[in-house]
Amino acid sequence: MKKVLVPAILASLLAACSSTGTFDQPAGGAAVDDRSKGAGSGVATVTAPSASGSGIAALTDPNNILSKRSVMFDFDSYVIRDDARPLVEAHAKFLVQNPQMKMLIQGNADERGSREYNLALGQKRADAVRKALSLLGAKETQIESVSLGEEKPRCTEATESCFAQNRRGDMLYSGEF
Repeated sequence: MKKVLVPAILASLLAACSSTGTFDQPAGGAAVDDRSKGAGSGVATVTAPSASGSGIAALTDPNNILSKRSVMFDFDSYVIRDDARPLVEAHAKFLVQNPQMKMLIQGNADERGSREYNLALGQKRADAVRKALSLLGAKETQIESVSLGEEKPRCTEATESCFAQNRRGDMLYSGEF
């Protein structure tokens, strides 16, 4: 009896777990792209919505705080310094007033430390700026943070003042990255 019962149970379990080969998309789920040959015309061009007004011009006006795009950090730190807070607050206000704008924050480090350490520190710096902007009202969907580590130095001399220029988080807006 065991010889007949065990295979029958296994067969019914396997049949219950089998797939029908079709997929019903759940309500509210994301659509699946058809990437078979001949489906679609390739990659679509994406353009950012145009922004207008005096706010956008402020990004390039050297007399406006918004033209300043680097948040500087102390050695081996990812805490936003007090002198950078007005800059972060101004950019947060700009993002709130211009919800169509996107920002990329690039975290940087000086050359001291291992490559891996500097990538991690750069990411923590970028994330600190992103979090501050979010706490000040900018939408999470407007901001992306990445680390460049020591790969994009602003200064290449081996001096403390040069190292200080490389410890930063750079804020770039749509069209600049």
